[in-house]
Amino acid sequence: MQLAFLGNFGVDFSSESHHRRTLQNLGHSVISLQETQATGEQVLEAAETSDALIWVHTHGWDTPGLRMAQVLSELKKRGIPTLTYHLDLWFGLERQKDMQSDDYWHIQHFFTVDKKMADWFNTESDIQGHYINAAVYDAECYWNPTPAARDLIFVGSKGYHPEWPYRPQLIEWLHGAYGGRFTHYGGDGAGVIRGDALNDLYASTKVAVGDSLCINFDYPYYHSDRVYETLGRGGFIIHPYIKGMEENFNDGEHLVFYKFGDFEDLKNKIDFYIENDEAREIIRASGHEHVKKNHTYLNRWTEILGSL
Repeated sequence: MQLAFLGNFGVDFSSESHHRRTLQNLGHSVISLQETQATGEQVLEAAETSDALIWVHTHGWDTPGLRMAQVLSELKKRGIPTLTYHLDLWFGLERQKDMQSDDYWHIQHFFTVDKKMADWFNTESDIQGHYINAAVYDAECYWNPTPAARDLIFVGSKGYHPEWPYRPQLIEWLHGAYGGRFTHYGGDGAGVIRGDALNDLYASTKVAVGDSLCINFDYPYYHSDRVYETLGRGGFIIHPYIKGMEENFNDGEHLVFYKFGDFEDLKNKIDFYIENDEAREIIRASGHEHVKKNHTYLNRWTEILGSL
């Protein structure tokens, strides 16, 4: 297939850059259009000669020239599919107010990691919502077994969203409970780690604690792509249980779950897996192989394009 792709290709580590290389590795031809630089007219021209238009939209960014709503409408008239694969949460956040006004909401197929949002599209709009999980970029899905250099980490921002105060509470608790044995990596921590260095970090750490924004601790069928990133890069993760995760991961086989807010349960599990190397490494290896086989962007884009 030939695919026109509007998104942020300005950095190699963006999701769009990973998606583009994945699509090319699957044998597709991709016309890359940089969001905020390519005009609506240029997007329309590229899409008219393609089998589909993919648009991965950065919230708050605009396409100059012809409105994207007009571009999407014209492509629909011509029978050219338009679609997105969106990894972030909208419902329950401040950005939800833009759902009725952003041109993004004129797209035909919205592949989202949030089942509630996919269901809403199918009942309340003309958009076809598709629930599909996040994944990891296959080129970064590798594990180099490494002797443990540290006990405990958290990777990700602390401030995150004001709608999710649990994240800073969790990180502060980890600092208090483990002191120098714990390191927080992120823009508001010990610095952002990417690429091969992130694989090395996960592989050389005994336990990574995970987190996903889960509004009111009751938002099923949405969990962060950080789960796939951690396992795919060779990490061992203890993550709060969210309904729906059990459909992709087995507790005690691929990862370890704990109950949101139950820091006693979390501490018991952290302590156990820091001390029990064999049990931890069996789960680490199993989780990595499971993600490598089933949960890379190669899997997701094959499914997405096959469903059109």
